[in-house]
Amino acid sequence: MARSNKAAIVLCLDVGFTMSSSAPGEESSLEQAKKIMMKFVQRQVFAESKDEVAVILFGTDGTRNDLASGDQYQNITVHRSLMLPDFDLLEDIQDVIKPGSEKADFLDAIIVCMDLLQKETVGKKYEKRHIELFTDLNSPVSEDQLEIIIANLKKTGISLQIFLPFPMDVDDGGGDVSASVHSHMHRNSFPKNGLTEQQKEGIDVVRKLMHTLDEGGGLEEIYTFRESLERLSMFKKIERRPMAWPCQLTIGSNLSIRIVAYKSVTEEKVKKIWTVVDAKTLRKDDVQRETVYCLNDDDETEVQKDDTIQGFRYGSDIVPFSKEDEEQMKYKTEGKCFSVLGFSRSSQIQQHYYMGNQVLKVFAAKDDENAAVAFSALVHALDELKAVAIVRYAYDRRCNPQIGVAFPYIKDAYECLIYVQLPYMEDLRQYIFSSLKNNKKCIPTADQLSAVDSLIDSMNLVYEDDDGETFEDLFKPSKIPNPHFQRLYQCLQHKAFHPNEPLPPIEQHLLEMLEMPCVVKERCQAPLEKVKALFPLKEVGKKKEEKTAQDIFKDNSEDGPNPKKPKIEDEEGSFSIIKLAEGTVTSVGSVNPAEDFRILVRQKNADFKDVSQQLINRIDQFLENKGSQYYMKGISCIRVFREEAMKLFKVQCFNDFLQALKSKVEDKALADFWEILIQDRISLITKDETEESSVTSEEAEKFLAPKEKKNETLPPTDEGGDVDDLLDMM
Repeated sequence: MARSNKAAIVLCLDVGFTMSSSAPGEESSLEQAKKIMMKFVQRQVFAESKDEVAVILFGTDGTRNDLASGDQYQNITVHRSLMLPDFDLLEDIQDVIKPGSEKADFLDAIIVCMDLLQKETVGKKYEKRHIELFTDLNSPVSEDQLEIIIANLKKTGISLQIFLPFPMDVDDGGGDVSASVHSHMHRNSFPKNGLTEQQKEGIDVVRKLMHTLDEGGGLEEIYTFRESLERLSMFKKIERRPMAWPCQLTIGSNLSIRIVAYKSVTEEKVKKIWTVVDAKTLRKDDVQRETVYCLNDDDETEVQKDDTIQGFRYGSDIVPFSKEDEEQMKYKTEGKCFSVLGFSRSSQIQQHYYMGNQVLKVFAAKDDENAAVAFSALVHALDELKAVAIVRYAYDRRCNPQIGVAFPYIKDAYECLIYVQLPYMEDLRQYIFSSLKNNKKCIPTADQLSAVDSLIDSMNLVYEDDDGETFEDLFKPSKIPNPHFQRLYQCLQHKAFHPNEPLPPIEQHLLEMLEMPCVVKERCQAPLEKVKALFPLKEVGKKKEEKTAQDIFKDNSEDGPNPKKPKIEDEEGSFSIIKLAEGTVTSVGSVNPAEDFRILVRQKNADFKDVSQQLINRIDQFLENKGSQYYMKGISCIRVFREEAMKLFKVQCFNDFLQALKSKVEDKALADFWEILIQDRISLITKDETEESSVTSEEAEKFLAPKEKKNETLPPTDEGGDVDDLLDMM
């Protein structure tokens, strides 16, 4: 049976009256402790942890625990039994837990915690049982049962951590807290003139307890409130169980090695648990989603889903392609595959060829000695020859095959192959740029090269000691959580408790996470100044514009409209002698349809309806082809159509066209084109612009908004055939 990874945790909080006292303007110890507990529970909730959490309070006005009898274990309350943490627990900690007016022995509270853990974990599998104690040690303590507590903690394997509002290195003799402690702590609520006699006695008991539990590092399990808040400021990542992918590594038709692979690196994505609920009741059941298919006719005739078929756009045509066709088209394999196609020098595989959404670590199958020997020989041979294996990989029979590279990876503790996907021909992007070496203006001087070398050295993120042996990584991406997740969890937690309030600002530590380390920032200032001096930036003045024949013969009316002319001639100047000399335009062409349309509609005896239909046909062609360059041509045509329709009093013609266009856009899934139209604010012609129109400004604004489509929720597909994370397997 697989071992359980969950833990049983008891949060034991001192709510006695001394915990709620504080100096003016400072936060009480109780509020600080509650913040730590909130942070801890938030991490557990958003990490979807299986750990169960209980809460025990001591110093309460009442008593509720199984050990209470007579005057024993009084003022100790089991607030919540072991269960999965949730938002109810967060709400309890924030609003329900209040300061008490009594004092209770923290050792008695530890005994009640142990009793709860013993009783509520019977018959269940837990990897760890743990107590976290939050107190200011300002209540009477009896050492009578200290030895029994220590013995039972060791016997049952229950671990203990203690959180205090002050550090353990407070000066016991003089009564004053050291200056170094004051500078490190921030708004801690312990007395500035030293600890009380009760707290000093409590510190001695804590030292005995923790030192006896762990002679080497027991005192390392004692934390200050401030230190804990800093450590818990990051939300915990979701833990993934390692899931093995067993397969056969084949070389040719006669050699087969049993292997098992684990996902080592993959992009973590936010779990898609968004859902649509009623805005008032916040209940999902109150909202029902229906998808309806309709014909693009006046009556919007409903079509049953069984009467529809998917199609593939092939040029300007639609090729029908049913689900059955799609299934037959899929690549059929016998099953999972990890087959070596051949070997190559490692230098031939460039790093920029690595692609895909995962990295696999491949090991020999467990408990198979023959596989282990053969696999080890392959790994070491590749390493010695500086070679890699080119592999055909398929997760299972439903997935398309990949071509990838497997290179050897040998550590003291284990050895494996690292698999990374390689690109196919279509995945490569080939670009050709002019060489900088052939341009004398681009060749740097020796001083410039030296300055850039110094800058790179100063910004080195790996710190070396003077002896050149000790390394320290100043910027560890593997230790930096995704700021997107952290911000999302922060906002979700805030909205859970304050649904009507605006979101809080981004926390400072999130903004600082991806900044340059302070050490590097200070170190690179001088080299940066040198680079700035050696690579000066000069403002380049405008070059004298060369006049062309088109500029010389351009119609003078371009400089501005003649106020004496009617509005219809405002833009007559956009036509030049050069354009008129290009030849007679007889139809709206595909090269410059907008200008062709302008010329044609202004000819004598021009039929505006016929010419505009030619332009509409061109616009339809551009939309069929799809692509930004065709979209922009279409937008240019629509803009000219609108301008000319207003000038020639053909407003209804344009408005009818735009309404028909919107239907086409929605039917042919051209949302990106419509988005450009919205950004350019090209809508129906309104009566504010011309008296010919009956459309109001509000109707024109509403017209631009696309209809909300109710899409079916499709099950997620797993083309890549991902396997779960490789955590700390070793």
